[in-house]
Amino acid sequence: MKAARQANAASRLRSMHDSLAAAYGPQYWWPAESAFEIILGAYLTQNTAWKAVERSLANLRGAGVLTLDALRAIALSDLQALIRPSGFHTRKAPALKAFVAMLDQEFSGSLESLAAAPTSALRPRLLALPGVGPETADAILLYALGLPVPVADEYLRRIAERHHLLADRPGLKSYDALADLTRRAFASDAQMTHARLFNEFHALTVAVGKTHCGRTAQCTGCPLLEDLEIALPTANGDERTPANSRQFDDRFDHSTSTLRKANE
Repeated sequence: MKAARQANAASRLRSMHDSLAAAYGPQYWWPAESAFEIILGAYLTQNTAWKAVERSLANLRGAGVLTLDALRAIALSDLQALIRPSGFHTRKAPALKAFVAMLDQEFSGSLESLAAAPTSALRPRLLALPGVGPETADAILLYALGLPVPVADEYLRRIAERHHLLADRPGLKSYDALADLTRRAFASDAQMTHARLFNEFHALTVAVGKTHCGRTAQCTGCPLLEDLEIALPTANGDERTPANSRQFDDRFDHSTSTLRKANE
């Protein structure tokens, strides 16, 4: 029975992708002109809004520091000043320098060599770097290096909790459970398509998260409302409709954890 429920959760998540794709269309993520710019963005977006990251990237672009050679050469204090708009600049600047040092020492300064390393070894190596958690590591692997690694973030966590998708995964940490659920959701798709599907699915969850699944759920008009009605019928057994969604929004917000991500 438990295995059947887990399979059902994965199937529902796969259907959510289709509903979101139909509603929002292609997202064309990650917005950047190079793989290295994606890596910079993955570091800078931690605990801040993307608009702040764009200001930092604009500063780096204006100073000609959107290349590996330029980041190697720039003084740490100057780098901190350029990325100040995205916050935590005294931590993020040394973390970026540490990434470049690792790349130079272990991969001959080549992102192509980095991408060619086995993912099973590369992910732990990224996680060992200062300032790199699971989401940052997986964003680098997926978006910058094109590897089939799912990215789980706060928006996906909210969707999974509010739609009761992780009720049978208590043994996994929240991030690992979400990533595992995403892998299972796309397991039946051709392996060569996984990187593209993981990319698009993450972008689509951000799109619906910003519009409907923020700290306070706004269910009316959400492309995922039909699944929510299946997952959580009303207390009196009536079909859930936009008219009574407000009471459920309040209930969902009450039950979610205090994890927050600032890119809203």
